[in-house]
Amino acid sequence: MSDTTDNIPEENEDSLHQSIPVTGMYKEWFLDYASYVILERAVPAIQDGLKPVQRRILHAMKEMDDGRFNKVANIIGQSMQYHPHGDASIGDAIVNLGQKELLIETQGNWGDIRTGDSAAASRYIEARLSKFALDVVFNPQTTEWQLSYDGRKKEPVTLPVKFPLLLAQGVEGIAVGLSTKILPHNFCELIEGSIQILEGGTAQMLPDFPTGGQADFSDYNEGKRGGRVKVRARIEEEDNKTLLIKDIPFGTTTNSLIESIIKANDKGKIKIKKVVDNTAKDVEIQIQLAPGQSPDMTIDALYAFTDCEVSISPNACVIIDEKPVFLTVNDILRYNTEQTKVLLKRELEIRRAELMEKLLFSSLEKIFIENRIYRDIEECETWEAVIQTIDKGLDPFKPDFYRDITTEDIVRLTEIKIKRISKFDTFKADELMRKLQDELKEVNHHLKNLTAYAIDYYRNLLQKYGKGRERKTEIRAFDTIEATVVAANNAKLYVNRADGFIGYGLKKDEFVCDCSDLDDVIVIRKDGVCVVSRIQDKGFVGKDILHVAVYRKGDERMVYNLIYLDGTSGKTMVKRFQVLAVTRDREYDLTKGTKGSKVLYLTANPNGEAEIITIYLTQGAKAKIKVFDYDFSSIEIKGRGAGGNILTKYPIRKIQHKMDGVSTLGGLNIYYDASIGRLNTDQRGKLIGNFLGEDKIIVFYKNGDYELTGFELTNRFEASNVLLIEKFIHERVFSTIYFDGGSKTYFVKRFLIETTSLNKKFNVISDHKQSYLKMVTSDKQPQIKLTVSKGKEREEQEFDLDMLIDVKGWKAIGNKLSPHPIEDISLISSSKEAENETSEDEDLEIGSTIDLNVKKDDEEDQLGLF
Repeated sequence: MSDTTDNIPEENEDSLHQSIPVTGMYKEWFLDYASYVILERAVPAIQDGLKPVQRRILHAMKEMDDGRFNKVANIIGQSMQYHPHGDASIGDAIVNLGQKELLIETQGNWGDIRTGDSAAASRYIEARLSKFALDVVFNPQTTEWQLSYDGRKKEPVTLPVKFPLLLAQGVEGIAVGLSTKILPHNFCELIEGSIQILEGGTAQMLPDFPTGGQADFSDYNEGKRGGRVKVRARIEEEDNKTLLIKDIPFGTTTNSLIESIIKANDKGKIKIKKVVDNTAKDVEIQIQLAPGQSPDMTIDALYAFTDCEVSISPNACVIIDEKPVFLTVNDILRYNTEQTKVLLKRELEIRRAELMEKLLFSSLEKIFIENRIYRDIEECETWEAVIQTIDKGLDPFKPDFYRDITTEDIVRLTEIKIKRISKFDTFKADELMRKLQDELKEVNHHLKNLTAYAIDYYRNLLQKYGKGRERKTEIRAFDTIEATVVAANNAKLYVNRADGFIGYGLKKDEFVCDCSDLDDVIVIRKDGVCVVSRIQDKGFVGKDILHVAVYRKGDERMVYNLIYLDGTSGKTMVKRFQVLAVTRDREYDLTKGTKGSKVLYLTANPNGEAEIITIYLTQGAKAKIKVFDYDFSSIEIKGRGAGGNILTKYPIRKIQHKMDGVSTLGGLNIYYDASIGRLNTDQRGKLIGNFLGEDKIIVFYKNGDYELTGFELTNRFEASNVLLIEKFIHERVFSTIYFDGGSKTYFVKRFLIETTSLNKKFNVISDHKQSYLKMVTSDKQPQIKLTVSKGKEREEQEFDLDMLIDVKGWKAIGNKLSPHPIEDISLISSSKEAENETSEDEDLEIGSTIDLNVKKDDEEDQLGLF
């Protein structure tokens, strides 16, 4: 027995100090590991859109497939023959495939992606391949095979998928040094996109999420790195005290969403009373609002502070030729479409070869039997003689065959049974060959017209499997929500004017207003310095504070009226200014900045009001008139850095407010952006009017409701349901046509708005569930064109609505529009009315025909025609 310690080097001083470099090992081993994770674990192949574990699961299920459901535990065991990892990862992958409801039919509790509930144990749930998977995923003849990890079995390198499966299912994976995130797309839209590509066009694909919701894809960037998708829950207003969440954003669950809402409420960002999860067949989360909370503001706050809005960053990375490649989703779709065309071609070529072989053997069989070649071999004494005899008997016919006759062909002829020979029917043989020839002709036609064949293939898929797979996610353009605007007032602002402290922790000092902990605070001191600072528990901003308030960046309506004494010249200056944008915590001088300057008078006017004041000069002043009035409206509004105008060069004893003024800014032009259902002052969408303090907006909805609202920019409108929105004029008459679901008849009515309640809906049509408002207009003399059917003929009629019916109450039923079936209703613009219109307010209305700048193409939209 040899000494095992012979090979161990003796320790010496030199060996103890030797170092082994790991650079080489790191480069080789780590790069091998990274390559393995990228290629074999995390990133899908572009050919079939599957990760290795998914591909092995589907292959195992195909081997097990007998049309019946199999226990998932059995599928896991079968898959482990190909996948060299644990059963847990395989089980998770199967559940993930099953929840996508495309390749696998499921039975049992497979969990719920909406609620986050996990699936039952693998021994309790069952699965089988879907008909769609059997149709488009498998074909052993076109599959490239490789040995499994232990060399005992064969597995596919990639599956011959004839469909953009990668984009339909989506995928997410994290590898070493890179990741992939391809969002799911709509089944039907992918097929239609492939057809467009085959027809020579281009396709622009947008994701579609299984959880529905609303999404803004304006920054999608075709799914490349750097893109972004904003997804929102669908929130409906059940009443003024209750909101309902109907769909949730992709990647969230009802549980995580509710947790984020509770967290935002605890932090004071929103104010709610209760959250109830009523999710069953459909998602429904009920949010009960705290008293006094605006539903519109709360909806915006939910989007700003909770998971009701999430941002997703796509990153389309796939494996091509064993390398990770970053592509766009449109590139992936084009690749998959071309691949499908190639696979269809290979299938046709294989089928053509099979048909030609069948025709060849059928011809050989017919010749062998009809020419009685089988009798010539009766006297042959050796096998070689049999083969030679048959081969010689076939010689006259060989030129007609598409290939040479081989020994294997002749051997097959010898295997024909006597019973088949005796019952051979020439007519049936010819009929069979004719069918094979017809099919071969059809296959050759498809090969010559491969693009048309591929288009028909996709259309057949759409017809066969497209039902019930319509788009779930609504494509919308989202407005930007300012968190500081919609945050609930969860703090109180206090001020110590003399010592110069502000904050929500100074509860013993002067209360200023309710505010949010996200707000900025503007402070103007007696020395003429203005500073904007983030609200905090207690912060020093300088002594002798004259004005403190919550600061709204870019508020053009807030105007400050200021009188200050210039320290150098001794003159008293007056100015009006706005503070639109500042750097936080930077001091801005509102005076000329000279030593000794100080503020004598200051007011903050949220709507640009210009008051009248009385100036009292000192008794020792040399001026003849020592008391005079000054109207702030006499000077222009300028920037905060302006020096102002000279009010007087004499010393002032006091300044006294004399009379409140009106706004010098005029009314506010309000626009309605139908793409997002919001009001704005940025000239986006339709101008609906110039508004002053007490003005209102009236909105008519397609379900027959109307409501009066203020013109706050936080108001939300469901754009798809809005039929007419305009400035409310109390004496204006509205003419409507509605369809009564009970009598299946159109009715016309004209009425004044008699209600005054704000943000409360009133219905002006019948209460049948199939009733809807067809048309509404505020024209003084509205005209309509009807297309009615009288028997087999159609007739066009024109009416003045004001001649059809008098103005009645808004609750009136109205008159029947026509005794004949109505096929079409259109509203005719009254240009004469527009020319004679003189009211400036009405000149800005949507819903009237008075705006001469409206394009003809937009006329129906302008008139509120549904």
